[in-house]
Amino acid sequence: MDAKERAQRSAAAMWSDDEASQWLGMTLVFVDEGTAQISLVVQKHHCNGLGICHGGITFSLADSAFAFACNSRNQSTVAQNNMITYIAPARVGDTLTATAHETSLSGRSGIYDVRVSNQENTTIAEMRGLSRSIKGQLFEE
Repeated sequence: MDAKERAQRSAAAMWSDDEASQWLGMTLVFVDEGTAQISLVVQKHHCNGLGICHGGITFSLADSAFAFACNSRNQSTVAQNNMITYIAPARVGDTLTATAHETSLSGRSGIYDVRVSNQENTTIAEMRGLSRSIKGQLFEE
């Protein structure tokens, strides 16, 4: 099996049990080894008291893309640390896309950068995620 097929099978296994991402309304757009893209259309229930997309929703979208990217090798991997910077607000009706890319993988530790943008390619947030692989796989190889 090549790297792309492994990433796709890993994503399918994760997505089937990812109640949180699905409940929030996310869609898995793309996955390959060390990278993933997930989107979300901002709905009224995603917004805070200021009428903009809640930071926790933006973070959740970035975190989900990060998770699919760092689990793309069929090695169970969890977040060790994440830091997000909010750059611009998102509003009801915006389509947000989180794109995660692996920047470093050494032993059990990885570093991933995630960009969240809207339909106009405006950067909404940037997140850096640090991962740690643990025991287990997403599917049997």
